[in-house]
Amino acid sequence: MKTYIALLRGINVSGQKKVPMAELRELLTNSGLENVQTYIQSGNVIFKSPEKDVQKLELKIHEAINTHFGFEVPILVKTPEDLQQIFDNCPFPEEEKMSSYFTLLYAIPDTNLIKEASKISYPNEVFVITDACIYFYSFTGYGKAKYNNNFFERKLKTTATARNYKTMVKLLSLSADSNA
Repeated sequence: MKTYIALLRGINVSGQKKVPMAELRELLTNSGLENVQTYIQSGNVIFKSPEKDVQKLELKIHEAINTHFGFEVPILVKTPEDLQQIFDNCPFPEEEKMSSYFTLLYAIPDTNLIKEASKISYPNEVFVITDACIYFYSFTGYGKAKYNNNFFERKLKTTATARNYKTMVKLLSLSADSNA
């Protein structure tokens, strides 16, 4: 039985795609996932499964949500090890890292699109694009940032979902507890 972390994109935002966490936990448990737990309302799920193929898990969760709630939700499944590696590879100094955002990518972006996006510059905002994640830091905070999840999805033509430092730390902690 392996522990996984599922990141759901775009639920419970501004009244759109409402997914109550208790209902989601029950749905995923009834779909065959085990030890299902959620963290905050923005679509973070820790669970166990004997399945080794993350794409099959993504599809299983996607289909369960679509069938039950009646709308599409992009799903990204990572192992705790994958998420830890993404977290550890953050290129920012610790003080900036603690205020940074991790925009996790559902697919590796095209190199030419990365080059084009990297030409755009906004004051007080920095980002680094890797195959799995865009590390983003704004000196003025995420709420006022020009670079955001929608910006990166448009420029890189891939689906992405952002989590802040505190959420990443908590997901890693919860997934470690689940392995104990």
